[in-house]
Amino acid sequence: MATFTASAPRTALPGFLGFLGRPAVGKLVLLAVVAAVLVPLADSRWSSGSWPGALTVDLTEPLGRASTWIIDNRDSHPLFLYFFGHVSNAVVLAVRAVYLVLLAAGWAGVTAAAALVAWRVAGVRLALGTAAAVLTCGLLGMWVPTMQTLALMVVAVLASVALGALLGLAAGLSDRTYRALRPVLDTMQVLPAFAYLLPVVLVFGIGVPAAVLATVVYAAPPMARLTALGLRGADAGVMEAVESLGTTARQRLFTARLPLARKELLLGLNQTIMMALSMAVIASVIGAGGLGDRVYQALASVDVGAALAAGIPIVLLAVVLDRVTAAAGAEAEGFEEAGSRRTGRTGLLCAVAAAPAVAVAGRLAGRLDWPGTWIVNIAEPVNRAVDWMTDHLYSGVPYVGGTADWAAHFTTGVLNPVRDGLQWLPWWAVLLTVAALAWLIGTWRTALTAVLAMAAIGVLGVWQPSLDTLSQVLAAVAVTLVLGFGTAVAAARSERCERLLRPVLDVFQTMPQFVYLIPVVALFGVGRAPAVAAAVVYALPAVVRITTQGLRNVDPAAMESSRSMGATGWQQLRQVQLPLARPALLLAVNQGVVLVLAVVIIGGLVGGGALGYDVVFGLAQGDLATGLVAGAAIVCLGLMLDRVTQPTRGRTKKGA
Repeated sequence: MATFTASAPRTALPGFLGFLGRPAVGKLVLLAVVAAVLVPLADSRWSSGSWPGALTVDLTEPLGRASTWIIDNRDSHPLFLYFFGHVSNAVVLAVRAVYLVLLAAGWAGVTAAAALVAWRVAGVRLALGTAAAVLTCGLLGMWVPTMQTLALMVVAVLASVALGALLGLAAGLSDRTYRALRPVLDTMQVLPAFAYLLPVVLVFGIGVPAAVLATVVYAAPPMARLTALGLRGADAGVMEAVESLGTTARQRLFTARLPLARKELLLGLNQTIMMALSMAVIASVIGAGGLGDRVYQALASVDVGAALAAGIPIVLLAVVLDRVTAAAGAEAEGFEEAGSRRTGRTGLLCAVAAAPAVAVAGRLAGRLDWPGTWIVNIAEPVNRAVDWMTDHLYSGVPYVGGTADWAAHFTTGVLNPVRDGLQWLPWWAVLLTVAALAWLIGTWRTALTAVLAMAAIGVLGVWQPSLDTLSQVLAAVAVTLVLGFGTAVAAARSERCERLLRPVLDVFQTMPQFVYLIPVVALFGVGRAPAVAAAVVYALPAVVRITTQGLRNVDPAAMESSRSMGATGWQQLRQVQLPLARPALLLAVNQGVVLVLAVVIIGGLVGGGALGYDVVFGLAQGDLATGLVAGAAIVCLGLMLDRVTQPTRGRTKKGA
């Protein structure tokens, strides 16, 4: 029988350099030559060790003066009175109007409207699930906070969709605008959610306006990016046919480009809604109220039961909104026949008529507010379960130890050595490592951007806390990749395994970042290990999905050829699937790093320390200088990590 191992050297180069490609060796040699010249000069001038103080710029005083000026002039300066003030008032009025409408509809009217919309879009099954999810929010005693979050969501999503669609329209129709917006959207995509809070707090103060505007800035980029993608990807043949009919540019836009981009537009709406919900929950830190505020207050007092009671409605809202918008996108993927369109319009008319009827009936019956006797208190039993876990599982479990022991061992055995190792490295060694990693999978421009971003962290004077955050990110990414790649390999090789994983991944991928902190606090207490655990759980679904898809999309001819040569399953995986799925694997690493960073920063709320703690401290204490510096460092760290893990397609040879 023929063996497959004989052809292995032709299939993939051995080692890491082979995984990246042959030009990597030349890049490393050139970088070594440059380092041999520059490192002695830098060491003689600024010495080794931590970031030199001579290259640090203290921004505390100017930022403090700027924040003081803004706070002192917020109620008197024309810029605030006639622009930001009107924006703030408009946001408050819009959120209050939506909230009053929801309260006026009552629990029955809101439930009926949600179920009828789901029925119109996706059928009876999703309608029943939507009604059950909405009613569960009331049963948990979270009806009013849910309506507060929903009101903020409605306003934020509408503004995000409008802003994103306008930007996407401009980028889709103009190459110059697209080139100008692309780096901005790329940067905004890698920024953790916390980085958006500080600037809006500085301008608008703590409250609903700041929360809504931070949500809009965070959630608009997906809509802009996907709108531009849909418009620019319109079928060239269709566009030529439409143009040959003598249509104007406006007619081509409304009759051809937008209909052809319908799928991307609805996908952008889905992503915008999910990101807006995630950000609306995080924005509770700056006074958004609603469910996020309940979770935040419960976490602050380590009340896991109360946090779970508020976290479940958040998850239910996320799942329902994701399913409804995904179903709308699936329906729009193909144009319905005339008969089905008539049925759809009839269903829509029934929904429009039935929802107000139910709301009026509830008002006449005096049943607008959720009945207090229908509330199920889960906080007490959950807290009793947590106490039992603390007594029996938290520590002292024979042989395996408890969850607290695991957290302590992970902290002392992994997090502390990685942090100490990074902080021990000379500053120029860190920059060289960043340059090498970024250049190996990208261009010299990518490497330069990554190095400048990392150097900016040192200039800001937060080198040590940033390396602490980086150590948590690296540890979390390592665990995520091991678990994610292993799970993805199993899912790619087994249809049954993939079917079992799909609903679990769906639920975990739709949960907002804030919710992941609840179970890890219950299991591991507070500290850096819980922050890493929450980041792993948050990033794992994306890594599993991307890797599974990449392995499944490998050319069937290559797989069949390897089987005909007698390759075993392990040989096929190692010598065919992994090399051919390299772009998907690198994308999985990139997404894992970005998602891990987002939750590690939020981990500052549960004792993660480092930059996350500085941001939380700045927000809580009004020390905006500390918070802004930490936020800028988070931006630079996210940009560096994105460039280090994001391959530049089609430009590697040119950049080399």
